[in-house]
Amino acid sequence: MHIVRVALDLPLSTLFDYSLAADSEAVVGQRVLVPFGRKQLIGIIMEAVDSSELADERIKPVSRVLDDVEPLPAELLRLLRFCSDYYHYPLGMTVLSALPARLRSDEPVSRKVPQIYGLTETGLALDLATLPQRQKVQLRILNALQQGVMDIAQLRALSASAPAALRSLVEAGWVELAIQTAPAHRFATQHTLTDEQQTAVDAVTQNMGYGCFLLHGITGSGKTEVYVHLMHHALQQNKQVLLLVPEINLTPQLENYFRSRFPDAELISLHSGLGDGERTQNWLRAQNGQARIILGTRLSVFTPLPELGLILVDEEHDSSYKQQDGLRYSARDVAIFRAHQRGIPIVLGSATPALESYYNAQSGRYRLLRLNQRAVAQATLPSLRLINTNQVLMQEGLSPQLLTALEQRLQRGEQSLLFINRRGYAPVLMCTACGWLSTCPHCSGKLVLHLPDRRLRCHHCGLQQRVPSDCPSCGNPDLQPVGIGTQRVEAMLNERFPQSRILRVDRDSTRNKGSWSAMRQQIADDKIDILVGTQMLAKGHDFPKLTLVGVLNPDNALYSSDFRASEKLFAQLAQVAGRAGRAEKPGEVLIQTAFPDHPLFHALREHDYVSWAETLLAERRLAGFPPFCFQVMLRAEGPHADGVFTFLQQARKAGTALTHEVELYGVVPAALPRRANHTRAQLLIQADSRATLQPFLRAWRPLLEALPAPKLRWSLDIDPLEF
Repeated sequence: MHIVRVALDLPLSTLFDYSLAADSEAVVGQRVLVPFGRKQLIGIIMEAVDSSELADERIKPVSRVLDDVEPLPAELLRLLRFCSDYYHYPLGMTVLSALPARLRSDEPVSRKVPQIYGLTETGLALDLATLPQRQKVQLRILNALQQGVMDIAQLRALSASAPAALRSLVEAGWVELAIQTAPAHRFATQHTLTDEQQTAVDAVTQNMGYGCFLLHGITGSGKTEVYVHLMHHALQQNKQVLLLVPEINLTPQLENYFRSRFPDAELISLHSGLGDGERTQNWLRAQNGQARIILGTRLSVFTPLPELGLILVDEEHDSSYKQQDGLRYSARDVAIFRAHQRGIPIVLGSATPALESYYNAQSGRYRLLRLNQRAVAQATLPSLRLINTNQVLMQEGLSPQLLTALEQRLQRGEQSLLFINRRGYAPVLMCTACGWLSTCPHCSGKLVLHLPDRRLRCHHCGLQQRVPSDCPSCGNPDLQPVGIGTQRVEAMLNERFPQSRILRVDRDSTRNKGSWSAMRQQIADDKIDILVGTQMLAKGHDFPKLTLVGVLNPDNALYSSDFRASEKLFAQLAQVAGRAGRAEKPGEVLIQTAFPDHPLFHALREHDYVSWAETLLAERRLAGFPPFCFQVMLRAEGPHADGVFTFLQQARKAGTALTHEVELYGVVPAALPRRANHTRAQLLIQADSRATLQPFLRAWRPLLEALPAPKLRWSLDIDPLEF
C-alpha cells in the first residue's frame, strides 16, 4: 500500500495520510480528491511515505487522482512550507489558498489555446487613411495588426469593445485567425536611458545569482523604463519575469504599456478582477512556461513559474502587499525569499521606500540604486505650497488660493487633481439641536453620508440606512453634514465651475466592472478638467496634462496612535504630488493644513525623502520600533467583550510562563474596538530578532490552540502593519 500525506484546506496544523492503489501514478504536488468525514475534499500531495503511524484500517483510500493539471513544483511547495512556518498558519490552508478557485474544486480543467489573429492579404493592402475615421476601435486594431499577429487578450487591451470590432473586421475579410507563431522576442525601443537609469540596469544585469536591489527613484524618474530594460534582458535569456503591483487599478495601464514594448512576448495578468475561468487559464499559461511576463497583485507571488529569472516589486512600500486576513503574508517579503530560494535578482522600486527597506539598503543587506532626476528632460519636480487653513475662510473644504489655482488651470486648458482620502459626501451627519451623530449600531465607527442616493453607510460592516428626515433623538429636522468627502467636493465644484468637466474616482464610482478603465481613457483623451479622488489616484498613473494637485485635510495622520502613520502620510502625499508636472508643463501642489510648520511638510516641500527617513529612523531607534525590533500581534474578536479579553489575558499569561526573551505588552482594544457586533482586542509581542521571536511562537502556538475560545476568532499577525 502506497501512503501519501495530503494538505487539506482545514484549520489544522497537520497533513493527512491516505492510501493509493498500487497502479496509481500520483506524485508530490498533484491534486487529489479524498474523503474527509462525510465530505470529499480537494488536497495536494505533499509527501509520499512508506508507512504511517495510523493503523492500516484507519487509512482511507484516495478517491481520485486529478491529473488534468501539472503537479505543483517542489520549489513552490518549499516556498509554501516556509510561509506556513513563518506566518504560523496551517499548511493545508496555506497551500490551497495559493491556487486559483477553479483548481480548488474537482471540476475538470481544460487548457484553452488562445486564438491568434492577423491581417489577410486584403487587410495588408488596405490604406487606413481611406477608411471611415469614426471607426476608431477598428482602425486601432488594424494599425496594431500591421505590426504582427496578436491574441485576443492583446486585442482586448486596445479597447473593451475590441471583440465586436474584431468580428466586423473578420466579416469584412480583412482579419483572419492566424496559424503562424510570433518571433521569439522583439523589443520596442522607445526611450534612451538616462545615465542614472543605465547605471541601475547595469547593476542588476551584471549581478550573478541572488541580489536584492532597492530602486529609489523620485516620482517621474522613469522607474518603469528601468523595469522594461531589465525585462528585456531576462526575456533575451529566455526567462520569465514576475512583476508585482499593489492594486488592481494599476494593472490595465501597465499591461497596455508592456504589451506595446514587448509585442511578441506573451503577457498575462493575475488579479481578483478577473473571472475564475480567465484567472485559471492565465495561471496555467504561467505554470507551463508559455507566459513570459506575469503581471499581478500580491497573490501572484505564489504562481508556479518554471523559468523565473527576475522579480520586480513596484511601489514596494505599499501596504496593499500585506494580506490582512487568512494567511497574513507580505507579498514583498515572500517575493524576496522566493528570489533568494531561486538564486535570481529582485528589484524593489519606490519613490518613498518602506523604512524597513531603506534601513536594509543603508545597512548593506540590499543594494541601493538611486534615480534623482525626472526622466523627461523638460519635466521638473512640482513646486509645493502650504495653505494655512487657520488663516483663511474655507468654502466646503476648499481655500480661496486653491479655487483660484483651479480657475487658472481651467482657463489654460490644463487638468487638476483634488485628493481627499475620504469617500462619501460627509463623514457624519449631526443634529444641530442635541448633538446626535449618525453612529453605526454595530460598530465603533460612524455612518457616512452618501448624498446622491440619500443613504447612510458604514464603511466597516456595510450597514445601510435611509437618511432620516429628522433627528432620531429629539425630532429636530435640521440635520447637517459634518466634514467633507469626495462627493461633497464634487458637488461644490459643479456649483462653482458649471462648465468644467469633473470626474470623481473612488471605490463607489468605480464599483462596476470596466468603469475605471473607461474613466482612465476619458482622462487620457483630455475629456476631464478636474479629478476628485482618493488614494486610487495617488500612485502609478501618468497624466501628462495634469499640472495642479490640491490635497485636502491630510492632518489626521500627523498625530495618530499608529507609529507608522507619518511614514504612510509622507509616502501618500509624495505619490499624489508626483502626479503633477510629469511632462513639459510645470506642476504645482497645494496642501491645505492647519500645521504648516510640521517637519513632514518641510521635507515634502524640499522633495527630501532621505532626511525624513533618517529622522523617522532615529525616532524608531529611540522608541525601539521596527526596523530595530520584530513584532507579532495576537488579534481576537468575538460577540462578548469578557470572552475576548479573558482569552487574550490567558494567552499573555501562557506566553510569559515560557520565559523566552520576548516582551509581551498589555491587552488593549483594537483601533476599531467594535465591528459588526464583535468586540476586537489585541496583544503585542516584540523581540530583538527573528531568531528569538520564531522559537517563542512555535512554543506558544500550541498553548493558544489549547485555550478555551468559544465563539472567538483569533489570529497571529507576523510583522503587523495595522495597530
